[in-house]
Amino acid sequence: MKTIDELLAEGVSGKRVFVRADLNVPLDGTTITDDGRIRAVVPTVKALADAGARVVVASHLGRPKGAPDPAFSLAPAAARLGELLGAEVAFATDTVGESATATVGGLADGQVAVIENLRFNAGETSKDDAERGAFADRLAALADVYVGDGFGAVHRKHASVFDLPARLPHAAGYLIATEVGVLKKLTDDVRRPYVVALGGAKVSDKLGVIDHLLEKADRILIGGGMAYTFLKAQGHEVGISLLQKDQIPAVLEYLERAKARGVEFVLPVDVLVSAEFPDLKTKAPANPTTVAADAIPADEEGLDIGPETRKLYASKLADAGTVFWNGPMGVFEHPDYAEGTKAVAQALVDSPAFTVVGGGDSAAAVRILGFDEKAFGHISTGGGASLEYLEGKTLPGLAALED
Repeated sequence: MKTIDELLAEGVSGKRVFVRADLNVPLDGTTITDDGRIRAVVPTVKALADAGARVVVASHLGRPKGAPDPAFSLAPAAARLGELLGAEVAFATDTVGESATATVGGLADGQVAVIENLRFNAGETSKDDAERGAFADRLAALADVYVGDGFGAVHRKHASVFDLPARLPHAAGYLIATEVGVLKKLTDDVRRPYVVALGGAKVSDKLGVIDHLLEKADRILIGGGMAYTFLKAQGHEVGISLLQKDQIPAVLEYLERAKARGVEFVLPVDVLVSAEFPDLKTKAPANPTTVAADAIPADEEGLDIGPETRKLYASKLADAGTVFWNGPMGVFEHPDYAEGTKAVAQALVDSPAFTVVGGGDSAAAVRILGFDEKAFGHISTGGGASLEYLEGKTLPGLAALED
């Protein structure tokens, strides 16, 4: 895989360089609530611009249905990128149409443009190779060189991620190089004990990574909505908590495999419960009750790990050599249910281990809860991509960058 430093050494001055970034940031209207993914691509864009390239940045945002939708415009992301670069960033109001052609054609050496949301064109996400390829052909006409730096999208077989690199000389940007280097430390060069903390809503989203990590981890901590399927599998009442009954057989199998392999599987011992889901807009007090994990009332749901579980999980993280954390421990968006996620984050900060926050809601939680990002070994920009890499899957966007 060619690196961006090798590309820069060859010279990019005057060349149109297409940077597939991940600017898929959360928005409140047109206000960006977390610019982490934009900041992550700045080193690559700045290095190219400083070397005299004409930089064309492209990304998706959200899930528009193959047609323009103002709610998913990349205009706010383009403006923020310009602020971070300290330079004007041009914005094309389409992907491969007149505006994109004119905007890219008007770039001078060292200037940067962002084209509109790639998913406004159905060809970007099409499962039809020909349709996807046709869109990639039109994108290729905008550039001379391709740089892949959108780690959060490399697990998608999309036109700008998979098909476009085959049409242009290509290299990996700084972000992808960093992300892959970190993930190799979680698979090939692990300092032990290796502790994995998994949360989030659905156990089905994590089955693949649990299956793979049972061969590598020393200890697995479970929280979030997925914990209630594990508790149900052990025969406990979980009330109206989030539950995937169809996953109970798989959960039981993993618990047995963990026991046979000597992998410590740690589940909540107490939880915060309520009969009502909290109001995440008003953040009105929820007044939850703490109960033992095996004593959840039939008419209430678990919404966070309890204080004893927080202490337990902190103790299980304290002696780690490597920690991978993906998924919040509860409904962290509400202050009454944020303490479990906060406790795990603090345990990572306090740990001498190499700590990796696996993107997605975990990365958002770290920022929302006020933690210093530099206190962690690495905060990934791609939750889904990180999980699929750890499952041992081939990621289309990485495969496409291989020579």
